[in-house]
Amino acid sequence: MDSYRTIDCTSEGEYEEKRSKFIAHLAHASSEEEACAFIAAVKAENRTARHNVYAYILLAGNSRRYSDDSEPQGTAGIPVLKVLEGAGLTDVCCVVTRYFGGILLGTGGLARAYTEAAANAVANASVAHMLPCRTITFSCPYHLYGNVTNAMAGFQVKKHSEDFGEDVTLELLCADRDTQGFTRALTELSSGGIHFDIGDIIFADMGEGKQ
Repeated sequence: MDSYRTIDCTSEGEYEEKRSKFIAHLAHASSEEEACAFIAAVKAENRTARHNVYAYILLAGNSRRYSDDSEPQGTAGIPVLKVLEGAGLTDVCCVVTRYFGGILLGTGGLARAYTEAAANAVANASVAHMLPCRTITFSCPYHLYGNVTNAMAGFQVKKHSEDFGEDVTLELLCADRDTQGFTRALTELSSGGIHFDIGDIIFADMGEGKQ
């Protein structure tokens, strides 16, 4: 996988139809255990609700699960799952709580309501654009620090930490696709004086930034 989109904090979205209230709770979940724990927590907070429908998508194993929670088959869990898929989100769990308003909505009305609630939660979420990255750690003399900072602008790189001691020690996060070009640029500007420690590939939020 070259990249994926997830969320970095919880969000909510609401939708009301004929006095029935649908409250969508959206959270990051990177495992079955995290997804199930979130579902259980939402259910515990909404014990008096008629239904707590859920759907989640996990990067591990490309896992997808959903539950209609006693709503008519296909009217709840699948619409929520389709919202997550349509937004291109992974490692997310959405639970939509329904408080029944006393009027039946029909299958079409239910599907629309669950879709709208989930879509509102997605719209309110902070999306993280996860890319395969590597950490690059090195030290450079102070007179090269400005050149290093300028070189970063041409690549998808961001600072993780820096320490100003006898030299400047930086730990940077660099998109894997830019690692070779960026380290080559640093080698050229330092005439081979900068030596790197390059980490293994990890996925990290680099923003929408340079594509």
